[in-house]
Amino acid sequence: MTFDFLRQGAMLAPMAGVTDMPYRVICHELGCPMATSEMVSAKGYLLAPKDSRAVRELLATDPAESGHIALQIFGHEPEIMARAAEALTRDGRYAMLDINMGCPVPKIVGNGEGSALLRDPILAADIVRAVAKASHVPVSVKLRLGFEAGSEAYLLLGQLAEESGAAMLTLHARTRSQYYEGRADWSAIRRLKERVSIPVVGNGDVTCAADALRMLEETGCDGVAVGRAAQGNPWIFGQIADAMAGRAPQSPSPQEKLDVLLRHARMLAQLKGEAVAVREMRRHVVCYVRGMRDAARLRAQVNTLFTLEQLEEAVSAFMLGA
Repeated sequence: MTFDFLRQGAMLAPMAGVTDMPYRVICHELGCPMATSEMVSAKGYLLAPKDSRAVRELLATDPAESGHIALQIFGHEPEIMARAAEALTRDGRYAMLDINMGCPVPKIVGNGEGSALLRDPILAADIVRAVAKASHVPVSVKLRLGFEAGSEAYLLLGQLAEESGAAMLTLHARTRSQYYEGRADWSAIRRLKERVSIPVVGNGDVTCAADALRMLEETGCDGVAVGRAAQGNPWIFGQIADAMAGRAPQSPSPQEKLDVLLRHARMLAQLKGEAVAVREMRRHVVCYVRGMRDAARLRAQVNTLFTLEQLEEAVSAFMLGA
């Protein structure tokens, strides 16, 4: 596999409840060359009925994503991770398989998964080795700086991951104890890039096209991943792609924003049903209208809505009248 996509724009970083199929498709259409799925529990996948609705929705892909989607898995048992990796990559739907070693959520960390693996680099390396051997596609690893402030576990773990078969690393330049607070330490991305020979993707505090260019210049990383700044703002991918190509980034009009928001809602409804879609769109609407005048009023209003028609009427009136 080549990693040309890293210079074609920014990757969409994995986010639970955000990077499902509908939103990934939208991001692809607006300039994202590679998107990562919501994280999937390796053990949960192996134990769950494969025809269950939850599994179908979590693993749903669209033909338009072919060659442009990475699946992220998490777990702490090398054998279980390997079995899941082999099964999940067998049909060729995914271009890459990403191992989560950065999730800071207590229930994940409490099971020895996600960021907890930063404390056990030997086990982490065993997992990478087992997954890389079993996977039908290239394997990447997403990690953080370390578990606590001052930690540089990422340097050893990054080196071990490369030696164990990882083809790419993504570094969220914060520690687990930081969660998403404070500033990301971009200098650590540069140090990791100097330590390993495989591609390194930088993640953290990229909120616009200018940030992406600055991260590339300051760290020498091979690519950039955008997470929270992409919520409700899929246009950031086209803007970053334009900036990388030397073009002036373009901003969407209110009508363009509305069209994408409504399409997002309709795609969610097709995948998960109207009731679930309207409930999930409440959090997305907050992000789409962030910074707009009187956005708090719309946020309060959408929490009282239960049908797609009601949602469409409310956001249309707000966004075209703002």
